[in-house]
Amino acid sequence: MTDYYPSNYQYENQGYPDQPYSYNYEQGGEYPSPDLGQMSEVPVTPGSSYGQGTGFEEEPPLLEELGINFDHIKNKTKAVLNPFMKPDNEIATDTDLAGPLVFCLLFGGVLLVSGKIHFGYIYGVGLLGCLSMYTVLNLMSQNGVSAVCVMSILGYCLLPMVLLSACSLLITLQGILGLVLSILIIVWCSYAASNLFVLALSMHDQQLLVAYPCALLYGVFVLLTIF
Repeated sequence: MTDYYPSNYQYENQGYPDQPYSYNYEQGGEYPSPDLGQMSEVPVTPGSSYGQGTGFEEEPPLLEELGINFDHIKNKTKAVLNPFMKPDNEIATDTDLAGPLVFCLLFGGVLLVSGKIHFGYIYGVGLLGCLSMYTVLNLMSQNGVSAVCVMSILGYCLLPMVLLSACSLLITLQGILGLVLSILIIVWCSYAASNLFVLALSMHDQQLLVAYPCALLYGVFVLLTIF
């Protein structure tokens, strides 16, 4: 077993006041503190980031970084609810997917309330329809269109289908009245979607050709709502 020997450790002076850092274990005491006023200061240049703020005030909002614009969502929803209104080209070419996701969840949620679990069918048919429309539109137009833009327009135009599914909670859609409502909803959705596609792709003489595959797609959603 080794014995403990008290030591007197001295720290070498490095530009601080002439006062060694020593501690006497026999007498006790405190470490001497250096004079902070004599310590060298770090120079801060105007271009350096030392000593400046983190810049969180200058960063854009989180929703803007995620690409969520509530003004575009409101205007595009108005363009779907009123298909006879001519929206701006910026609204038609918007690639927002927050609105379509909300409408798909609303559509599936209302069908779930009526006892129909069709979430898988909704997303499956929607994905297949978006890929088909993306192929057709790129073959018909000279400028071309992105897949995200197609998904955004088709998803927004699903809003009237949500209204039809809400009506199915109150009345039956397997009668004459249901048949008339279903046809009106298909025409509404397909006309609104074709109107946005024509405006985004400058295909003003081909709206009927664009509306036909849209009507087929929304017809499948109507069948999911009825049955």
